[in-house]
Amino acid sequence: MPEPVAERPARAPQPWHDYLAAAKQTRKAAGRWRTRRVMPDAALDFAGNDYLGLAREPKVREAAAEGARRFGAGAAASHLVSGHLAVHEVLEQELAEWLGRERALVFSTGYMANLGVIQALAGRDTAVFQDRLNHASLIDGAALAGARSRRFHHRDGEDLERLLSRSEAIRDASHDAPRKLIISDGVFSMDGDVAKVSELAAAAKRHSALLMIDDAHGVGVLGETGVGCTAGMSAEDVPVLVGTFGKALGTGGAFVAGDASLIEHITQFARSYVYTTAQPPAVTAATLEALNIVRGEPELRARLDDNVALFRREAARLNLPMAASTTPIQPLTLGDEARTLRWAATLDACGIAVGAIRPPTVPKGQARLRITLSARHTEADIERLLDGLERCRREDAP
Repeated sequence: MPEPVAERPARAPQPWHDYLAAAKQTRKAAGRWRTRRVMPDAALDFAGNDYLGLAREPKVREAAAEGARRFGAGAAASHLVSGHLAVHEVLEQELAEWLGRERALVFSTGYMANLGVIQALAGRDTAVFQDRLNHASLIDGAALAGARSRRFHHRDGEDLERLLSRSEAIRDASHDAPRKLIISDGVFSMDGDVAKVSELAAAAKRHSALLMIDDAHGVGVLGETGVGCTAGMSAEDVPVLVGTFGKALGTGGAFVAGDASLIEHITQFARSYVYTTAQPPAVTAATLEALNIVRGEPELRARLDDNVALFRREAARLNLPMAASTTPIQPLTLGDEARTLRWAATLDACGIAVGAIRPPTVPKGQARLRITLSARHTEADIERLLDGLERCRREDAP
């Protein structure tokens, strides 16, 4: 008769407060603990994404106030109940016309847009191919949909082609080919470089895949008319185009644009659209005014381009280790988390706010200052930033 197997004593579950304390200690020890602070009114902001300076533009602020006076402080219901107001409809129509798409759909946030769009389009029968440096919302969207993401090397069309071909070669011949969805940021938020959208579009056509571009940091900034990194490309080239209002347009919320059948499908199946209160009408009214400014005042983009060129020229003169970005996102890679926090603290003491970006937001060993330029910055502002960076380097010298 076999000997009885001794039962292992049940292990008591870890108390929640112990788990929370351990998680905090681990992250702090790695130099990755995030803190919030109230932004001082006098601080010079080189951390935000207000690329055209519209967040404080008087005409945009007045449009928000008028929107609240006319439509109320909130929409009071979801779009599919009674929350879809005239101002939402006008914004969607104006966006579609500007972007050269049949229709557009407004979401309350960019994160919700990406979650909802991917969840509505993809599932376990969908092969999703994503750039390795895609935004967290895109990665989370595929996970929410139950789809497996295959990650191709950053901006590497050959690696994407390899993954697409391998996916087709190894599928079970007794089953239909899975639907394929290729997803990429337009402008990458931590590096400031731009996706090779034409290359992605060509790969999508070769492999009968749907292409989705999240151009959160390109809309309003790139292209002759500010439509972003997909300028000159049709809905056939980029069927799913997502963008946000909280960057260059200075307000809040997001959109997805495409042909009528795509937008209708997302309207019906995107849970983050169906089951949430519609965007506050004051924000929508402000966004409409911001869109009018983006379309009618190209000099803002010209001023922004001049500021980026000035900063890069002077940073090169100071031999600062800047990434090769020509967009308003200018990463200064320092590598070490502690060093990055020291530089950010020194700039903070100078009254200058920059982003201190550390893993897991960026890969290990690539901690950086994320510096962002705006059309509202003056030459004196940029010189003050450069002086602060020179002080950082001087104080950090061995």
